[in-house]
Amino acid sequence: MTHTDSHSSTYPLNINGVERHLPLFKVQSDLAIAVLNILGDTELTEAAAHALNGRMAGISYDVIVTAEAKSIPLAYALSVHSGRPYIVLRKNYKSYMGEALSTETLSITTGKPQTLYLDAKDRAAISGRRVALVDDVVSTGSTLAAMRALMVQAEAEIAAVAAICTEGDIAQWAEVIALAHLPLFPLSA
Repeated sequence: MTHTDSHSSTYPLNINGVERHLPLFKVQSDLAIAVLNILGDTELTEAAAHALNGRMAGISYDVIVTAEAKSIPLAYALSVHSGRPYIVLRKNYKSYMGEALSTETLSITTGKPQTLYLDAKDRAAISGRRVALVDDVVSTGSTLAAMRALMVQAEAEIAAVAAICTEGDIAQWAEVIALAHLPLFPLSA
């Protein structure tokens, strides 16, 4: 794999003064990605939420929406910083979710289709409201497309899309409020 800094097979990332070295992970025979995992990383999550809240200060939105699971801490911290509630789109249906809306997405890290669910209670909370879609990393856009589809079904207006990082073709993510961009890492055979 490519050596991107003094740490073998990592990529350096600085978010609002907090530095991390992201491990490179092979997702295809000829491609690796830098993996951002904020689960358990309170310092990085707080730094990102603080910076995103500042970048989103001029945007009018009512509710933060994220997909399960790695971006939940970010949505929670952004909720605390912004004073707005957050909703989590689930990956598994539970009977208490009532008449949930659902749509499919394809995960870049697992390579398998996943279903996202918006439960009946949360659907009522966002219907007719302006939402900010939040993710840790926007990469292929499949999760974002699924989130958008659920917002259309729920009759919510998307006011903003925000992420800690975008990945891949930076021009593709011009609309995303992001704190950093991660390149892709081609692998030689």
